[in-house]
Amino acid sequence: MSRPARATAKDVARASGVSQTTVSFVLNGASGHVSQETRERVRQAARELGYVPNGSAQALRKGASRIVLLNIEGIPTGSSLGSYIRGLDAELAAHQHVLLVLHGHLSSQALSDVAQAVSARAVIDLGDAGRADVIATGASLDVFSAQADVPVRYLVDRGHRHIANAMPDTPELQALAGLRERLIRQATRTAGLADCPALVLPASLGAAEDRLRAFRAEHPEVTAVLAYNDDLALVTLAAMRNLGLRAPEDLAVVGFDDTPHGALFSPALTTVHIDAEAIGRIAARSALGLPAPDTTPEPARVIVRQSA
Repeated sequence: MSRPARATAKDVARASGVSQTTVSFVLNGASGHVSQETRERVRQAARELGYVPNGSAQALRKGASRIVLLNIEGIPTGSSLGSYIRGLDAELAAHQHVLLVLHGHLSSQALSDVAQAVSARAVIDLGDAGRADVIATGASLDVFSAQADVPVRYLVDRGHRHIANAMPDTPELQALAGLRERLIRQATRTAGLADCPALVLPASLGAAEDRLRAFRAEHPEVTAVLAYNDDLALVTLAAMRNLGLRAPEDLAVVGFDDTPHGALFSPALTTVHIDAEAIGRIAARSALGLPAPDTTPEPARVIVRQSA
């Protein structure tokens, strides 16, 4: 007779009605903004399901070294990520830890093998928030995607009532782009706007022109675009220029990440800036099980330029 399948962190998350990242926080004993009621609900679900963390997760918690791994697979290396890594590295260094950044594609098992090979103190996995067994803190993934309400309010204040969400068609970015899309849709609903259609754009300018032309024909009511990041916003502006469209007169465009080259384009790109360095410091303290710092990150803000 076959043995029953072992309960996983995903099962615990489903039973307790929380994310796998929250399950990891609670069962790994990490500090974080999780209420006592939620912690108890997760522990109760784990007891009822007979969940036992796997050996790699235990190895991470008991890691003998002072190395923290950061996996950034699929995350664009823009200004926010660079600032985040600087803050993370500086805070870890202040507590005598070393940051090791992984860029390549790694399976869950490969990431676990690397962590065990270096006896990692913790793993911060921005590449896949679903790998709960090897995540010390995956909350940072949400931070890069959760600022949707700021640009939505900015556009609403300027009279826009139909906003599109420009997303990349790159497969490795779909998890993060999908999260941002859901948050933008939520922000537009909260603002009382119509549903937010998705404008999926390839990186190729010619293909982007064709996609934008078809999108405009299908959604003539859209007057503004919130792009996944500054790079995609600039692709949108370049495609608009080749189609004879003006920003912001025909279509307002807002990027995300406040990369330096956005200010050099014509029209200069309006974008969203986040305090990623402070977020990195908070992630470092959370990964080490330390209390959060007294200071909080500065609120996200729109860098107003010519495109919107």
